[in-house]
Amino acid sequence: QVQLVESGGGLVQAGGSLRLSCAAKGNIFSIIRMGWYRQAPGNQRELAATITGGGSTDYADSVKGRFTISKDSAGNITYLQMNSLKPDDTGAYYCVADHITGRTWGQGTQVTVSS
Repeated sequence: QVQLVESGGGLVQAGGSLRLSCAAKGNIFSIIRMGWYRQAPGNQRELAATITGGGSTDYADSVKGRFTISKDSAGNITYLQMNSLKPDDTGAYYCVADHITGRTWGQGTQVTVSS
């Protein structure tokens, strides 16, 4: 099994930056891909960014050029560096791990961007 623990959310002014962290525990060698989803109030959950075990990344058009997904050398922690934040980036951010036995979600961390 894989467990995920997120941290790093908070309140920031528009134009500011935040870095989210997602620590994976358990059978981390079974993880194929990590990602971050986000969900604004009243909206569906949407994919923001992904990173594969080989380090390939992909981003939603809405965050491209502003957000960067990365992981530490051991592959235990996945980061989401968020720059030039906008009020539209407000929402709950969820870490997700795709592994050989399925998908695991983190508990979510709130990001609020004030105008």
